[in-house]
Amino acid sequence: MTGYILRRVGGAFLVLLVLTVVVYAFFYLAPGDPARLACGQRCNPQQIAQVREQLALDDPVHVQYWHFLQGLVAGHDYSTGTGVLHCDAPCFGLSYRNDQQVTELITQRVPVTASLAFGAMALWLLLGVGTGLLAALRRGGVTERVLTAVTLAGTATPVFIIGLLLLMVFCAQLQWLPFPTYVPLAEDPEQWAWNMLLPWTALALIESAKYARMTRSSVLETLAEDHIRTFRAYGVGERALVGRHALRGALPPVIALTAIDLGTMFGNAVLTETLFGLPGLGQLLVQSVRVIDLPVIVGVVLVTGAAVVLANIVADILYAVTDRRVALT
Repeated sequence: MTGYILRRVGGAFLVLLVLTVVVYAFFYLAPGDPARLACGQRCNPQQIAQVREQLALDDPVHVQYWHFLQGLVAGHDYSTGTGVLHCDAPCFGLSYRNDQQVTELITQRVPVTASLAFGAMALWLLLGVGTGLLAALRRGGVTERVLTAVTLAGTATPVFIIGLLLLMVFCAQLQWLPFPTYVPLAEDPEQWAWNMLLPWTALALIESAKYARMTRSSVLETLAEDHIRTFRAYGVGERALVGRHALRGALPPVIALTAIDLGTMFGNAVLTETLFGLPGLGQLLVQSVRVIDLPVIVGVVLVTGAAVVLANIVADILYAVTDRRVALT
């Protein structure tokens, strides 16, 4: 197990290194003058040249990339004209928009996206696994057909449609919930959960449909196996069969998929955060693309890429731990 984890972590570093090359190539080849973007539209040529020198943009691209890697592992010093600004590792550079360190911007936004992802995950697991288990136990009946239709509708509906419907019904018409505004968990846990309820619900309705279908298939497959028939022949009750065997057999693929979806959620939060006005990584990425703030774009892409890679490693390990038939090689 330890050797497998070390090999996967080593492979993950290689993947992230390739990602830095791709993202930095995008950074270098993107249209526009980074020095002018950093300086502003009212700067004269002398000021733009000074900013270009401060950011070392006149260096060859491979030298700039090397300095970028050095900043990730050892930090970087930036000249401000009147002094030196130190950016601690991992340093993604300075935002062109406000000269703030990209690492600080990302650190401020990560709790919002993490709140959205982990809260939605808990809700979609509750809804998805519960619905899938109920559909499997009511196979062939009206309950299964209704649940199957609902899950198919949930899979086919875009998240922004569900989000708009939730806002119109629960915020505008019924006024049961406030329009979501992010409140830090440490500041007020009750308001944090209350304001995140609609974004969690919008994401959970989409994702739970997928988990319901997977759970239903896995439970039905397990209940059809020979050892389950043997247990029934010995008089083991249905509740024990479902709780100890059928549901346990459905857990490994659900756990593995959950880890992957949680990682990709960090990269796919753009629509949800924009729709509900949550100041997370997705909203930061949209704002940065609008003003071509390339260091922030690079930083957000790398952080979300690292989340996806880490989630894949966790998914493989959890799958092997929950299913002894899977060998880690």
